[in-house]
Amino acid sequence: MESIDYLGAKKELEKKNLLDIQKELTQTRQTRTAIMSMLLGALLLTLVYGLLETPFIYTLSNIGNLFDNRLFFIIWSIITGISIQFTVVVLFKLEQYQTKYGYHYIGLSAAFLVITAIIPAIADVYKILWFVHTLTASLHALFFFLAVVPYSRWVSKENPRLRKIIYIWQIIIYGGSISMLIVFQRGGLFELWFYVSNIIYLLFLSLVLFEEAIIKKSFKLLMDEDNLNLAIEKYFVDLENATAKQKEARNKLKKNNENEKAN
Repeated sequence: MESIDYLGAKKELEKKNLLDIQKELTQTRQTRTAIMSMLLGALLLTLVYGLLETPFIYTLSNIGNLFDNRLFFIIWSIITGISIQFTVVVLFKLEQYQTKYGYHYIGLSAAFLVITAIIPAIADVYKILWFVHTLTASLHALFFFLAVVPYSRWVSKENPRLRKIIYIWQIIIYGGSISMLIVFQRGGLFELWFYVSNIIYLLFLSLVLFEEAIIKKSFKLLMDEDNLNLAIEKYFVDLENATAKQKEARNKLKKNNENEKAN
């Protein structure tokens, strides 16, 4: 198999004035990996927390406040809120979404989720706090809707091939949540459905939109290459780290050769 000269690849990119594109490509891939990892972690945590007790009877708030799970409830809200907020902000920037309020809405949504988890929600004991808890939970859902739904519609207009699947996802998320609320009025299955479906939807958007961005950047790098397989291996790595490791290996080899000659 033909080996890769990372130093040569870096010089080649510098000569073609494409090194900045290669760095952007590497950063895009790293960001995608970070986002996917955060969302998968939030998804797993949501399922674990939401199934501590039966969601047919208890809401997420009930699980945290009626049982010995308040700390878990707060940790879940922080991790889930940050993961969703970070993902949405990155997707806004990735698609160059022009919005005045979207960033504020998703930030408020995450903040209200954490506040909701911190405030005790036991109606028979803390009636006023329970009312505030319910209010902040509603505001959390409202601001999330105001941030994500307009963005989803904008993406569907900019990418007509995604229009149908995005509309289907909206029906699954909100239609499913409302249906669960109507059918299981006392339980929290609708909340579990809301968070799980939204996290999976953000995973889908991240996968598709990042892949599209990577393809666009990759095309500029690979269009003049004869061997595409080797070019992909060269350019889809962090050349800065690769060249540093290569230099270190060469220096070690040089020192070994000098020691052998001295002996």
